[in-house]
Amino acid sequence: MVPNSENAQIRASGLRPPSRIPATTGLLEMSASDNNARAIPPPANLLKHKGSALPEPAPKRKTLAERAGEPPARSTNTTSRVMKRSNTTNALRKTSGNHTTSSVRPASAAATHRTNSALPRTGSRSALAARPTSIAQEDDDEDLSSSSILPNKRKAWDTKGRLEDMETLYSQLKSQLDSAATEKSGMEEGISIYKARISEMEQIRLQLSTANQTLTTELAETKVKLSSVNTQLDDMKRSHSFEIDDLRRKNRNDIEDAKDDHRKELERLQREARDELDRVRKDAQEEADRANKTRREEVAEKERELRAELEEERSRRLREIQELTTQFSMQKLTAENDVTQKDRELQSLRSELNEVKANLESSNALTVNLKEKLTEASTNTLTLETSMRAMKAKIDFLESDNQAQSQAFQDLNQKMLDAQAVAAEAKEKLRQEETLRRKLHNQVQELKGNIRVFCRVRPALGEEETKKAELTFPDADTDSKEVVVQGPDQKSAMGTVTKANNNFSFDRVFGPSSQNGEIFDEISQLVQSALDGYNVCIFCYGQTGSGKTYTMSSADGMIPSAVTQIYETAKSLEDKGWTYSMEGSFVEVYNETVNDLLGKAEDWNNKKHEIRQDPVKL
Repeated sequence: MVPNSENAQIRASGLRPPSRIPATTGLLEMSASDNNARAIPPPANLLKHKGSALPEPAPKRKTLAERAGEPPARSTNTTSRVMKRSNTTNALRKTSGNHTTSSVRPASAAATHRTNSALPRTGSRSALAARPTSIAQEDDDEDLSSSSILPNKRKAWDTKGRLEDMETLYSQLKSQLDSAATEKSGMEEGISIYKARISEMEQIRLQLSTANQTLTTELAETKVKLSSVNTQLDDMKRSHSFEIDDLRRKNRNDIEDAKDDHRKELERLQREARDELDRVRKDAQEEADRANKTRREEVAEKERELRAELEEERSRRLREIQELTTQFSMQKLTAENDVTQKDRELQSLRSELNEVKANLESSNALTVNLKEKLTEASTNTLTLETSMRAMKAKIDFLESDNQAQSQAFQDLNQKMLDAQAVAAEAKEKLRQEETLRRKLHNQVQELKGNIRVFCRVRPALGEEETKKAELTFPDADTDSKEVVVQGPDQKSAMGTVTKANNNFSFDRVFGPSSQNGEIFDEISQLVQSALDGYNVCIFCYGQTGSGKTYTMSSADGMIPSAVTQIYETAKSLEDKGWTYSMEGSFVEVYNETVNDLLGKAEDWNNKKHEIRQDPVKL
């Protein structure tokens, strides 16, 4: 306690009377804390400063917490100490008042913890414990608490006690500010950690974006390379096909040339033999009057000469045949080497080996055909030897009797000429009959109808068994030209239940159990008309899933069967003197546009194709 002398000095110093300190009744005039504007935290949109990771600039003036942390300087003079405390009290009161009107502090400096105090508080502030308060609100609360404590605990003239209470409040406020600063540093560390993680995630995102762009570029390059490889593959396939065709054509021409040479040589030998026989016959007739011995000697001499010539000619022909055989073997070996080399080159290609193998098989078939033709040439050689034996028999016959030989030779020659005439007449008659057959066949086809419509009913699939239509074929055992579709039940006005049947007639109806072979037997006559030189068109139409592709393009479909019949018939007619030249195209009609499937896809938009009526008529 301060002695009375000091109290007297205080009164004498002219201090303001204690009546200026707010009385306790001032708090009773204030409203409840939940309706007090000073107790409500400011809106969030009024914040003028937000926390960030950047360093804060130094404040222009010290805050209340900094000033509260500075202990007041005490003096030995009681009067001066009391004055300083009084001034500090006034400054605190002014500062507290300023806090209520100052701007809100940054969020990082907001107080999140309140220290429990043993000082009494009014009942109106008990509702603030459940929600956070701002610094300005806490300062106001402390001011109100101080103003309510001082009149209750201290006398108005007890400035020392009041200053001690104020220092206690300062120490509490400082501890709160320290805890807030600690929390702020922790939050700043967390923010820095999150920023580091964000930067790492951004780097990872950039790396992934770069990798994605790289993969996209590689994918585009791979697609370009794949397109180039496919183009090269198509070019190699086309060039290989051309080479095989050239080789096949060359081998065929060589065989035909060899056959022509052999035939010409055989004809020449026959002519020479006939000339020689004529000369021998004339010589024999001229020498008939001579002595029989002289005639026999001359005939024997001629026989020896003819035999020598025949032997020489035979040896020469055998050598020619051997040379032809050797040349053919060399050509065959060369062709096989070329095919083998092409086969090795095509081993690196993908799934296109099947087509190349088919070409190789056709080349092997051609080789077999060449072997057969070589066998035929050998047969012709044997025929030549037989002719030589016949000539030898004729020479022997000349030795027996000149007159009989001459007459027999003339008879044989006449028979041969007659046989040749009969053969020529038969060939001419065969051509005429073939021409007549074609005309009659075409007339039969025209009588059947130039436009014929067939109907094929495919069998129902497993999931369609319950949905299939009810069909009947009334003339299935006779002409098979009608099909009846049974409609739904209809009830008449009299209550009679009937079924509406729809009858359809066609040139031919094929039931669900019919096979492709039966259908082709019906249209094979049209294929024969195409071979006879008439224009024929066969096409299949129907809804999706009705079996068009199976009917036309399967292994035993109409297109493969028609191609097989065309080539078999053309080959069989070669022996009768007929030759065929064939050309083909492979197009599709898509949205009324004709596309050449054997051409390049990039030329489809540049080249326009049209389907026109063939002006050629037979």
